Amino acid sequence: MRVLILGGTAFLGVHLTNDLLAHGHEVTHFNRGRSGTAPPGVRAINGDRAIGFAGLENDRFDAVVDTSGYLPHVVEKSVRFFEPRCARYTFVSSISVYDDKNEEGFEDSPMLPLPPGASRTEMTPETYGPLKAACESIVASAFRERATIVRPGLIVGPYDRTDRFTYWPVRFARGGEILAPGVAEAPVQFVDARDLAAFMVRLIERNAGGDYNVTSPQGAFTMGDVMDACANAARVPHTVRWVDHEFLTGQGVAPWMDLPLWIPPSENMPGFMNYNVRRALAAGLSIRPLGDTVRDTLAWALARPRDYVARAGITAEREAELLAL
Repeated sequence: MRVLILGGTAFLGVHLTNDLLAHGHEVTHFNRGRSGTAPPGVRAINGDRAIGFAGLENDRFDAVVDTSGYLPHVVEKSVRFFEPRCARYTFVSSISVYDDKNEEGFEDSPMLPLPPGASRTEMTPETYGPLKAACESIVASAFRERATIVRPGLIVGPYDRTDRFTYWPVRFARGGEILAPGVAEAPVQFVDARDLAAFMVRLIERNAGGDYNVTSPQGAFTMGDVMDACANAARVPHTVRWVDHEFLTGQGVAPWMDLPLWIPPSENMPGFMNYNVRRALAAGLSIRPLGDTVRDTLAWALARPRDYVARAGITAEREAELLAL
């Protein structure tokens, strides 16, 4: 099959490209060339999708995979161009499209509307989900049965530049006393980028449409499971100190970014970390053992430059200060 990836050289795009090549497909990248280079065997075309698709006017594809669509007007430009040029359009959305006031997130659960007066041309953390939902609507209305929407949860694994999961394996590799947020029994959901890529390739090969939540199954992993897997991968002497939500919020610790995967319990977000993935499982989603994800993530992270500055997680100094308090 001939597959075009809008993106392709960063994180999910890397794994998706590798999986497509391993399955014998012909892969083309279209991107600005800022995140890396295409591997051998991939046709690479540099361009800015917000401006146009010069170099692709005479191409036809079995599938276009949109890994880099965040703003409605940019996605609309892509949809108009590719609708007559591809058999299927796969859009990588996000579980953030859902209104987490629902107790369980199904594919037909209510989505977040864009707040009144919010910009449709500039994304903020507050508008990320609503803008992704608006992009989905554009893809679905144009491609209809030829549209495939995947809504990943937190994507983790090697090549993740956000550190929103990587913080934990790296922290355990330092050893010592480790601050763990909340309680060990707290449920968490995420998906290894390689599992997400493999699932997407499976959908492309089967020409399967529809909407899919793609993350680990409900109840599969807890925060304690993550801590245990990190300890087993690092094999460095350590102790874990579980610290309650009230203390952390009282000290101004930011959920999710200061301590990745941590969200304090809230009556307003009962659906968070409780997304239903039965549709994806029925369509072939497979989740690898947590230990494999942690081990491979740690190996990749430890190979980064020594002066690398993490994008998420508290500093060693701040952690020590909190533990002392």
